[in-house]
Amino acid sequence: MRHFLCLTGVLLFLTTANNAGAQVLENQIYLDLKDGRVVIDLLPDVAPEHVSRIKELTREGFFDGIVFHRVIEGFMAQTGDPTGTGRGGSGQYLKAEFSDIPFVRGTVGMARSAQDLNSGDSQFFICLADVQFLNGNYTVWGVVREGMDHVDKIVRGEPPANPDSIVKMQVAADAH
Repeated sequence: MRHFLCLTGVLLFLTTANNAGAQVLENQIYLDLKDGRVVIDLLPDVAPEHVSRIKELTREGFFDGIVFHRVIEGFMAQTGDPTGTGRGGSGQYLKAEFSDIPFVRGTVGMARSAQDLNSGDSQFFICLADVQFLNGNYTVWGVVREGMDHVDKIVRGEPPANPDSIVKMQVAADAH
């Protein structure tokens, strides 16, 4: 009986640990670039609608092959427009989900039009530096956990002459 209870306890611990690990993977994005993988931790408690939409588009393969159409040194790298012009998107606007999380190097935020706070769609940016003048004006939905060295190698320009693209983007829980 003692062995049974011990084994039951171990199995319960492993199941709980496995579920926690699965939840982490469900809330991470793998962003593969030409120079390597960027791991982004999603923030569902901060921006639940944005995180949900990013995961939905990612699972559809929407971001695969999309270029970084606006990359400004000391500011940010922007992508997510299927037309590559900075004017396109998925066609579904999201209501802004502002937070107190500051825009620092590695913060991932939703792009939007200057005129409409609730015009975030599929375009997003990764901060290359501290850009806290964006605080409270854009939705933060993720933070780069690892791979900023790969983000730093994205070709600069507005637009870049030969833009880099997202090789593949996937929810970590779905990665093989």
